[in-house]
Amino acid sequence: MTMNPLLQVRALGQQIWLDNLSRTLLNDGELGRLIADDGIAGITTNPAIFHKSIASGRYYGEDLARLKQQPLSPEARYEELVIADVRRACDLLLPLYKQSRGEAGFVSLEVSPLLAHDVEGTVAAGKRLYAGVERANLLIKVPATPAGIVAVEQLIGDGINVNVTLLFSLAHVDATAAAYVRGLERRRAAGGDLVRTTSVASLFLSRVDTLVDAQLEALGGDALALRGNTAVALARLAYQGYRARFTGASFASLRAAGAHPQYLLWASTGTKNPAYSDLLYVEPLVGPETVTTLPDATLAALRDHGQVTATLATEAEVDNARATLARIAALGIDLNEVGETLQADGLAQFERAYAALLALTAD
Repeated sequence: MTMNPLLQVRALGQQIWLDNLSRTLLNDGELGRLIADDGIAGITTNPAIFHKSIASGRYYGEDLARLKQQPLSPEARYEELVIADVRRACDLLLPLYKQSRGEAGFVSLEVSPLLAHDVEGTVAAGKRLYAGVERANLLIKVPATPAGIVAVEQLIGDGINVNVTLLFSLAHVDATAAAYVRGLERRRAAGGDLVRTTSVASLFLSRVDTLVDAQLEALGGDALALRGNTAVALARLAYQGYRARFTGASFASLRAAGAHPQYLLWASTGTKNPAYSDLLYVEPLVGPETVTTLPDATLAALRDHGQVTATLATEAEVDNARATLARIAALGIDLNEVGETLQADGLAQFERAYAALLALTAD
């Protein structure tokens, strides 16, 4: 019998997290089946996911009607609705969290995108949500803006797990990892427990290719051959940076004190260009000590026809990634500028989704 490709991924050391959460998944038992049968090892959420869940899903009407009878803000109503869902998902994944000694089994819940440039507001919201869910396997999602990076250091220093989101460049990855290490150092200096404090860094992929491909098409000629190659190359080099930073001497003392490395998480893995493989951001990026977060359609595609081998860190592929990014730079495309543009666009999308979400919970 052919092994489930999702379980093959897990056997190679990569965790698959579902990029979705709803009461339908919880109440109908589908999430439990995904964990038991497909080895799903975590959950990610964002305002767009919760807007879709509440607007079109079952099981929310009675609770929402009750909350609208109470003198609460739309944001407080939203949080009460989704905290209940996140808590249940955390409980389903708690056995895995314990079995893995805190390396898997997490659920992510995002702070308001309106706080993306507010350090104090982000820290306060992160602490409030962490206390509200009251589960050790919760990750607070914080965007990797300059203010968010400062907030990440503070939250990690306070022992709050963080999923740093909206990373689009190697500069974002480096800043995020440095903030995590600084936070761990602060926590160790204060006598805090490092074993239960962790973080992942969510590098968004398909959106990078969408923007860079448009720039390559504007250049034409030989540049066209590079279309659809940027994001995977970026991810491979980010992983080389991860290995240098977290498996070497610079992290050794923190590791000895019980600290976890900050795993890279591949986000935005659904292929947007129909001319590309539906597993373009999955099959080439399988490797140990990483996470891939998949929307429903990409998860189904991987289960159906995924070809799984360890592809992330082979010497030939890493050399090819370096050459690809060098060629892109030689064409005058600045990937750090691309990253800043995409992060601003991503925040704007989340703000729109959040506004629509709060409209659902308003009077």
